[in-house]
Amino acid sequence: MRTRLLPLLIVLLAGMLLALGFPLAVSVAAAQQQRVVVDRIDDTARFAALAQFVTERKKSSQDERRRTLETELASYSEVYGINAGVFYRDRHAMASAPVSWTVPKTGEGGDAFQEALYKRRSHDPAQVWPWQDGRLIVASPVVRDGDVVAVVVTDSPTGQMRERILRGWLVIAAGEFAAMLVAVGAAFRLTGWVLRPVRVLDAATHDIATGLMNSRVAAGSGPPELRRLARSFNEMADNVEDVLEQQRAFVADASHQLRNPLAALLLRIELLSLELPEGNEEIASVRTEGMRLAQVLDSLLDLALAEHAPAHLQLIDIGELACERVAAWRPLADDKGVRLTREGPAAVTAWGDLVALSSALDAVIDNALKFTPQGEEVTVAVASNGETCTITVADGGPGLTEDELERVGDRFWRSTRHQNVKGSGLGLSISRALLLAVGGTMSYAPNEPHGLRVTVTVPRTSPTA
Repeated sequence: MRTRLLPLLIVLLAGMLLALGFPLAVSVAAAQQQRVVVDRIDDTARFAALAQFVTERKKSSQDERRRTLETELASYSEVYGINAGVFYRDRHAMASAPVSWTVPKTGEGGDAFQEALYKRRSHDPAQVWPWQDGRLIVASPVVRDGDVVAVVVTDSPTGQMRERILRGWLVIAAGEFAAMLVAVGAAFRLTGWVLRPVRVLDAATHDIATGLMNSRVAAGSGPPELRRLARSFNEMADNVEDVLEQQRAFVADASHQLRNPLAALLLRIELLSLELPEGNEEIASVRTEGMRLAQVLDSLLDLALAEHAPAHLQLIDIGELACERVAAWRPLADDKGVRLTREGPAAVTAWGDLVALSSALDAVIDNALKFTPQGEEVTVAVASNGETCTITVADGGPGLTEDELERVGDRFWRSTRHQNVKGSGLGLSISRALLLAVGGTMSYAPNEPHGLRVTVTVPRTSPTA
């Protein structure tokens, strides 16, 4: 979720910074140019004041005002490198510096000159950008007796102005970059603050889904809505745990309490059988059903204990454990005429509960031997697959159909083809509950050419890490 939320926040922040940065950059460029324009307007106004008193159109040695104007224009052009001149309405020069410089007839210079003839000073020339090698032309009218008699024009280079604009833009870019870094850091902190309770809630949900019913969420961080969600989740988990605990207690108590009456009933059946003829089919059937009921009660008690008992995790040699269980079940396999073999490396370590894993493996091997006919083979194979270790028990029995594979492991479920085989339908359910407590899993698949393949998977790294 963070990888999806962060780009969205970063794009929005970048868009906001750019939306602020572009107008600011334009404003900086306009302010620098306006500063230059104001200076040039002041200069043209000073020259216009000098030119106002030049009365003779032609140059004359007696015209001191003209010489003063020419001297000022020459000094101005020499010091600042700006072309400047005063031109009559017909564009003839009254005085100019350099002397050969004339006012442009077209373009921005022509427009500024024409605007000054209408008694308007240049106040808003076209913006010159840093990448443009343009010049800045400013014109002011020379008014005498209410009429425009001449126009003062300055033609300024814009190199220094463009450098100042560029420096201002670099400062803005640096500020934008710093603001972006701060915004990205704040986005990381914000998303972490918002999503941390979600990650904790997800982890707690996964733990509960895998059987760790005591997992809870700390409701002390994150937005108020997520804190309320965490408290509600904890309340829900408490209620679910209470209900499951009551269910387990009921199953365990019921199984335990029913064993005594059932034992007394079986004893009375045995006493009754002594008074009946030997080989009576009805009493034998009743005895069989009673023993089957006792087995179901024992399995229910084992299932309740398996779901309730805490796991004692430790590092186990799965290869050695598989060898021990195969050796323990080989006499029964030999008695049934079934070959029980072990495959895989001799030493493979994994994490689990030794008692729970042994019980689960016993239930799977027992189930395999139960359904494998004489002359077939049951194989117990150990393998290491990176972060997990597997124990695969493959039998040579009749196997299960695809529909039956979806239901295998459900409580009390047995295939209709195996109803005559001894069992309660709880063996694989107990095995799965034992594995779940240690972070393991159990899966089922068809075995080739026939039979069932049960794969027990346990982690090679500690589930509490």
